[in-house]
Amino acid sequence: MIEMREVTKVYTTGKVAVEALRGIDLRIEKNEFISIMGPSGSGKSTLMNIIGCLDTPTQGSYLLEGMKVADLDPNRLAEIRNKKIGFVFQNFNLLPYATAFENVEVPLIFKGESYKSRKKRGEELLERVGLKDRADHRPTELSGGEMQRVSIARALACDPSIILADEPTGNLDSVAGKEIIDIFVDLWNQGHTIAVITHDKEISSRTQRIVKLRDGKVVDGAGSV
Repeated sequence: MIEMREVTKVYTTGKVAVEALRGIDLRIEKNEFISIMGPSGSGKSTLMNIIGCLDTPTQGSYLLEGMKVADLDPNRLAEIRNKKIGFVFQNFNLLPYATAFENVEVPLIFKGESYKSRKKRGEELLERVGLKDRADHRPTELSGGEMQRVSIARALACDPSIILADEPTGNLDSVAGKEIIDIFVDLWNQGHTIAVITHDKEISSRTQRIVKLRDGKVVDGAGSV
C-alpha cells in the first residue's frame, strides 16, 4: 500500500536549510493499523504530509499503491487526496457556519455528486459515527468528541482506502478520546488502512505496529522494506 525508501525532506528559508526527514524507510501494508510516535520536531507531521500527498519528498522514492508519487501531476495528486485518502485533524478543521451534514458533504461536492447522492451518503456516515440526530447542528453546538466524529465522517465521504489522523484525540477528554479510538478500530476491522500520529498510549496500544521517529529518522517499526 505505502512504501518509502531513503525519503528526505529539506525546507529552505532564506539561507537556512532544515532537514525534517533524513532517509526514511517505511512500509505500510494494506489494512494495517499503525501509530506514528516521537518527540516534537521528530518529523511526524512532515511524514504524514508526504504519505497524504500534501507534500513531496526532496529526495528518495515514495510508492502509493504502486504509483510513484513524484511522477504524478498536481491534478492527479488532488484526485488521489480526494478519493483515496481521508484526513482527520486534531483541530477538526470543520467549516464553522456549516452544519454537521454540510461539513460531511464537502468532499462529495468536489467529487461532483448529486444532492440526492450527497444526502444519502452524508446521512449514512453520520449514523455510522453515532450523530444521525445531530446532522443540523453547527460545530459551536457540538462537543469536542462530536466534532471529531463529524471530521471522521467527512474523511470517509469518498470511501478512501487510507485514513490519516494527526493527534485525533489531542483536544478531547479521556472518555471522548476512547470513543474516537473505538471508531478507528471499527474502521480498521472494516478494511481501511490507518496511520495515526499520536502521543496517546491508549491509541498506540491498540494499533498493530508503532513506528517511532527521532530526529527525522525511523528508529523502530519501519516494517519490511
